[in-house]
Amino acid sequence: MTSELIDAAARPRWSAREQEFLTITLRLLQEHGYDRLTVDEVAAEAKASKATLYRRWPSKTDLVVAAFIEGVRIQARPPNTGSLREDLLAIGGMICATAGTHAPTVRAVLNEISRTPALREAMQSEFLDERHALFNEVLEAAVRRGEINADAVNPELWNVLPGYLVFRFLLPTPPPDAETVRALVDEVVLPSLTRKT
Repeated sequence: MTSELIDAAARPRWSAREQEFLTITLRLLQEHGYDRLTVDEVAAEAKASKATLYRRWPSKTDLVVAAFIEGVRIQARPPNTGSLREDLLAIGGMICATAGTHAPTVRAVLNEISRTPALREAMQSEFLDERHALFNEVLEAAVRRGEINADAVNPELWNVLPGYLVFRFLLPTPPPDAETVRALVDEVVLPSLTRKT
């Protein structure tokens, strides 16, 4: 199931025209936030009818989730370096690259998630579950290689690396860098996975 989910995420999801709609939506989301973003404005900028947009995305929430996922999408396939440590460092680097580029988008969506249950549910099923699958694939590969024991894998651990890195990008502090990723991987994540119980 995990591999199927990752393979599905890796395939192209949008036509060139749909990609244009999402790019416009993403820009307007960054400029205006969720509340002030309207499907009318997206349609006008794209020189399309609202009906065209609604045929593909039945609601504003669906459109925003699709634009967010496209905008902050990380490589859908696990790094597969042959080493758990290197895989984790690669994932951390990808998170930093996308979060740094799309921090305004992340802020806009996070501000709205607490107020819009439909957006929160869509983000869980369409974005977070796929990222969990990627991380789990990396851990499963490490178990197969004998780097870690299966019983050492705690589902809560997934949130440590991406959660902290994205959080840092949302603060008015220096953003995380390669050394931040290394410290998290070597001093937090790996020790949690390899400690003896």
